[in-house]
Amino acid sequence: MCGLSGFVGDNSANASVRASLLRRMGDSIAHRGPDDSGVWMDADMGIGLVHRRLSIVDLSPAGHQPMVSASGRFVLVFNGEIYNHLELRKALADAIASPQHFSAQPPASKSWRGHSDTETC
Repeated sequence: MCGLSGFVGDNSANASVRASLLRRMGDSIAHRGPDDSGVWMDADMGIGLVHRRLSIVDLSPAGHQPMVSASGRFVLVFNGEIYNHLELRKALADAIASPQHFSAQPPASKSWRGHSDTETC
């Protein structure tokens, strides 16, 4: 089972101190995810995320977390499994091919980095 942690709060503290805190938070849950770890922080917003990964689906680095969206707008950490994520990917591809299903401008295309269910989120 993966582990995740993070904080939202005071952005006045030194960024290196907050980055060190995130690493220590990740170290304290290392037993939850021995295969990979990652840290993401937005120092200006005072937000930090840490993830410890137990690789089950997509063992490649493409499943690394925290995962940043292709646009860079979104960042997520995920713990769980989406059993029908391949079906959801197909449904998204079908929706992109039929843009009348979108109330706003649909994405031009969707290119997947890997086969991780996290990326399907």
